[in-house]
Amino acid sequence: MTTFSFRKPGVLPGFGLTLGITVTYLSLVVLIPLCAAFFKAATLDWAQFLAAVASPRVLASYRLTLGAAAIAAFINGVFGLLVAWVLVRYPFPGKRLVDAIVDLPFALPTAVAGISLAAVYAENGWIGQWLAPLGLKVAFTPLGVLVALTFIGLPFVVRTVEPVLEDFERAQEEAAACLGASRWQTFSRVVLPALAPALSTGVALAFARALGEYGSVIFIAGNIPMKSEVTSLLIITKLEQYDYAGATALAVVMLVASFAMLFAINAVQWHWQRRTIGRRRVRTRGSKPSAGTQGAPS
Repeated sequence: MTTFSFRKPGVLPGFGLTLGITVTYLSLVVLIPLCAAFFKAATLDWAQFLAAVASPRVLASYRLTLGAAAIAAFINGVFGLLVAWVLVRYPFPGKRLVDAIVDLPFALPTAVAGISLAAVYAENGWIGQWLAPLGLKVAFTPLGVLVALTFIGLPFVVRTVEPVLEDFERAQEEAAACLGASRWQTFSRVVLPALAPALSTGVALAFARALGEYGSVIFIAGNIPMKSEVTSLLIITKLEQYDYAGATALAVVMLVASFAMLFAINAVQWHWQRRTIGRRRVRTRGSKPSAGTQGAPS
């Protein structure tokens, strides 16, 4: 007797068609523009490339951009974890409003964010007027760049950590408490290792986003050469001067820096996953009864 089996059609087309569409879309949107930047920068010889990417003014912009982006990513890592913890673990009035405010840097145009930050942190602004007597000038200084980069990077950490924290089993914390662990020991040895991959991903995304930020920075930075000028502004300046090769050379340097950061984070996550899988295997082997004791009477 011959039986016929009919495969239930899926919602999406087959693997070959979907893979082709995916590769084509990524090529048109991501790969081809990035390759074009590298090819345009390759039109410069080595001496011209070094002159474009290693002048004193450009090196000063690197120091400010990379340093402010790294500090902002660290700040967002600490306070983003705190915000995600509060949103997940505690009910309180206005929780939905706070949750919506977290996404505000995503929805707000960067130019509007920059103008708002400059107005608030200026010497006569709502916050700047209280900081000025203390000798803290935020607007039109490198500190203003740090504020802007922290503003635009916070949602990356919160939205990356939040789902992992929601799925974390509270029973592990209860077990640690039953074994006599303090709150800090429970957090540092039980909760934080589980959140570390997501937290590092959020920090890396915030750092990579801050490297290329332009709109929210130019209004609050002051754009003083050698002092408060970021690399993205230099790229725009070179484009306005019709120096397309020099602009793409700077863009390639920042692109490589972003890729290196993301690659390092992925390598760390891969190492953590291997260690976690290895520990689970060791625990599984240790919990299995040995062959000599399987048939032993109790």
